[in-house]
Amino acid sequence: MSYRNLEERLQANGGPVEHLRNSPSGPNPYPVVPPEYTNWRDEQRAWQNTAVLFNQSYHMTDMYVSGPDAFRLLEKLGINSFKGFTVNRAKQYVPVNWDGQVIGDVVLCYLDKDLFNLIGRPAVHNWVQYHAETGGYDVTCERDERSASRVDPVARKTYRYQIQGPNAMKIMTRALGKAPPELKFFHMCEMEIGGRNVRALRHGMAGQPGFELFGPVADGEAVKAALVEAGREYGMHLVGARAYSSNTLESGWIPSPMPAIYSGDARMRKYREWLAANSFEGNASLGGSYYADTIDDYYLTPYDLGYGAFVKFDHDFIGREALEKIAGRPHRVKVTLELDDADVAAVIASQFGRPPGERAKYFDFPSAVYAMYPFDRVMKDGKLAGLSTWVGYSANEGKMLTLAMLDPEYAKPGTEVTFVWGEEGGGSRKPTVERHRQVEIRATVCPVPYVASVRTAYADGSWRTTGNL
Repeated sequence: MSYRNLEERLQANGGPVEHLRNSPSGPNPYPVVPPEYTNWRDEQRAWQNTAVLFNQSYHMTDMYVSGPDAFRLLEKLGINSFKGFTVNRAKQYVPVNWDGQVIGDVVLCYLDKDLFNLIGRPAVHNWVQYHAETGGYDVTCERDERSASRVDPVARKTYRYQIQGPNAMKIMTRALGKAPPELKFFHMCEMEIGGRNVRALRHGMAGQPGFELFGPVADGEAVKAALVEAGREYGMHLVGARAYSSNTLESGWIPSPMPAIYSGDARMRKYREWLAANSFEGNASLGGSYYADTIDDYYLTPYDLGYGAFVKFDHDFIGREALEKIAGRPHRVKVTLELDDADVAAVIASQFGRPPGERAKYFDFPSAVYAMYPFDRVMKDGKLAGLSTWVGYSANEGKMLTLAMLDPEYAKPGTEVTFVWGEEGGGSRKPTVERHRQVEIRATVCPVPYVASVRTAYADGSWRTTGNL
């Protein structure tokens, strides 16, 4: 059945909770890149011990916002301060709705005068484009859709690589023929690699020194070849699609907050009527052990995600009034949960010698996420203590970990809680969900980022600790 817009599709499918809970889509795809180049365990270990090269050219949407009102538009929609934001800078950009609830987050690069690039999942791009088209701004939005939304998945405008790890700077020195420039976190410059001009963003996805490198897609293979050659003697691994999404368990970024757009007043309804029925938001899925009757209970504030320090009341932005009201209140705290080894082993063991409906929900490795918006309950003494939003295995730590947001009284490291794994009633109708029984797994609250060296590496100017972007 065809629908004219997202609003019509939601209403026809029983409302947003029913629609998303039983959506046929699974987790965010990482297309084109092979699942593994060697094996995902060694690829994970390389980002902490040698170096890795991530190919990020296909799974994120790029949108270029240009024109005399581009700066004003982006400032109006973001909780971030734009004071001192200039060309060759970037920031983790977070828009919210009028109720102060998160639309999403992307990397925003200031490329040139009146030219910006937004990189990430397309919920933010859609929100920005809507306001650009309906708000009277003198801007142009040019989209370069992620491969999952394209007929030709490799026909992208830009390649995007990320080199990370203890040996990353040695590899960059070899590739450049000189030491790389000493950039501050989320600052950019230009450099030459493989005879091609490359834009470089100082980054740190896996908590180690590194750069994100990007440029015209026609230059991508030459740049990649030069990096691979430079990395040979330093143990650099190419990272496949399986390992890539699990690096966030160690670095502490929550990849997939639900965009707070599925409900709301007439202003939000107009937005849903603007969104296509088959948009990212329309095709997304909801999964996990947390069930709520209203979609609003799945929405998050910047404080839930650890973005509280981003919120700057030095400019007028959509959602400012709502955030001012809650800024001084207690907020959920982002933490890492370390799942109990024996309980995880019992979940795995349940796959053997039992009929399908009596097995626990299967843990895929290394990422066990099976929906676009994962929400699992975290309990303490029979009470809801918070929500887990990402789960998977780290070969570096030899642990099953989750990223969670807990009420402050439960967020102290060392607190023992219970993680509820699997869906109610044997599971939803999503194809990624087999018949199973819900189980409880003991867990211990740990800091975020989980890896001590990552906390140290990110201490200077990163959202993961100080939130200075």
